Amino acid sequence: MTTDDLWRLDASELARKIRLGRVSCREATELCLAGLDAVNQVINAVARVLADEALAAADAADRARAPGDVLGPLLGVPVTTKINTDQAGCPTDNGVIARRDMIASEDNPAVANLKQAGAIIIGRTNAPAWSLRLFSDNALHGRTLNPRDPALSPGKSSGGASAAVVVGIGPIAHGNDVGGPSRHALRGRAARRPSGVAPDPGRSGGKQSRRLHPSRPGRGGAPGRTPSRRRRLHGRRSRTPRSR
Repeated sequence: MTTDDLWRLDASELARKIRLGRVSCREATELCLAGLDAVNQVINAVARVLADEALAAADAADRARAPGDVLGPLLGVPVTTKINTDQAGCPTDNGVIARRDMIASEDNPAVANLKQAGAIIIGRTNAPAWSLRLFSDNALHGRTLNPRDPALSPGKSSGGASAAVVVGIGPIAHGNDVGGPSRHALRGRAARRPSGVAPDPGRSGGKQSRRLHPSRPGRGGAPGRTPSRRRRLHGRRSRTPRSR
């Protein structure tokens, strides 16, 4: 497999190649950023590109590696985060014009966990205003298109995350849901919640983040390419109750 084919790998396969030294963190990041630049103008999956920050983080990860180090399970793997979730230094605008200058001062626990695992965040994915519609469309960032059929939803409020994974912008993406977007991703892609129960501050290891809506807390998940690989990333197989 050539470097140009790395976008076809799922997250655990790419992480393995990076751990073995076959691919550098920067190479993986540059490839995903190149893919983003090539297709995002058409499907509008990523609302905010973090190219400079991502390359700096990738270089830091490559420099920090040393023989015998205990490496994070996602070291060097490019990921995206959703615009309704706090990420330090980025607006948590949730697709709402009035919130475009609301810059987060600290990371949501889900984002912090991705960074702790060694993931490289390359951008922020689109969502509908307030994350409460079937299509990822809003007045601030515009509409995300389903890469396979623009007439269909790309994945409800996590449509930006799902579309980004489908076209190879990144092998895995952060998503969350109230009505099921991270569980009902684009057909042909897998989405999995990290446990059989909705995460709370005690389970995620951090304090409670700001809710998506005053009365409806969101649930975390992550669209990815294959279910088996996603189970390995989460470290255990867990049973998820059926949606009602």
